[in-house]
Amino acid sequence: MSHQTGIKANEKLLKFFGKCRDGKTRAVKITIENEELTLSDQKEAKKDWIRDYDSCVPAMIEADTPCYVLYRLDTKSSLGGFEWLLLSWSPDTATIRHKMVYASTKATLKSEFGSAHIKEEFHATAPEEATFAGYERHKREFSAPAPLTTREEELQELRRTEVKTDIGNETRQQTLNGINFPVSQAALDAIRDAKRGAYTYLQFRLDTAQEEIHLVKAASVDAAALAQMIPKDEARYHLFLYKHTHEGDYLESFVFIYSMPGYACSVKDRMMYSSCKAPFVATIAGQGVEVAKKLEVDATDDVTEEFLRDELHPKKILHRPIFDKPPGPKNRGAKRVTRPQTTE
Repeated sequence: MSHQTGIKANEKLLKFFGKCRDGKTRAVKITIENEELTLSDQKEAKKDWIRDYDSCVPAMIEADTPCYVLYRLDTKSSLGGFEWLLLSWSPDTATIRHKMVYASTKATLKSEFGSAHIKEEFHATAPEEATFAGYERHKREFSAPAPLTTREEELQELRRTEVKTDIGNETRQQTLNGINFPVSQAALDAIRDAKRGAYTYLQFRLDTAQEEIHLVKAASVDAAALAQMIPKDEARYHLFLYKHTHEGDYLESFVFIYSMPGYACSVKDRMMYSSCKAPFVATIAGQGVEVAKKLEVDATDDVTEEFLRDELHPKKILHRPIFDKPPGPKNRGAKRVTRPQTTE
């Protein structure tokens, strides 16, 4: 853009650029006069840069005339010099020609002053935008995320919750991490109490708004009453201490159950519960609870004592049936014998 106008800084401005970095100058006003970048005004530093701002910058701008204002901060860059702000003042009442000339010459100004010394630049078209409050509002708007369309919000939610895999020789054995929501203190205390035997059943829910896992219920029930504890219209995590005997031995096995009542839940809930399951099981294990079996159920009627026993101790098939070789097709005629030909 600087080559379109050919406007350069005059000698006076270049000399001033060499000495204004001593820490005494606070603000510099630069205008374009006679096809040259010209020093128009300057202000000395009196207080810190925040308190000096409104006493320097608003007084330098004019209602109908564009200009540049270089404003010195109190921080220093990696080069050792002070950092500066560059304000491009281009009021709406200025002519289109003036706006275009100043916009096309800004790159030249930055180059001759030193782009490495300019920490930030912003544009103002109204007097209130050139105040310190306007500068802070600019920073907030600049740091805020851009507004998204409905489609972009859906894609963003999908990317945030999806589980990604990278297939290759080095990653083939890696496991999926999922989403690790923090667990509330009440839920952690209940898990420890269940390990000590205070409870046999715990129920947990996801708070997607706060992005936390909370305890819903803690009780002592047997396997026959377990199905009644599982909601039929909401997804939940369950930790159940199954006390039983197997082959003459008394066992106490912790079973983790993830219940999802089909399409009664939203797509977001299904995705979030599925993605948070593995990290939550790891958190339970970190509290000293050894989960013997992880189950996923849909209908609550399936959670019976027989179902738990079969999952924990699958029945062994001792006598596998031996299948006879099926007979060949009938009436296919006698077998033909081929003899290799001999060569004399």
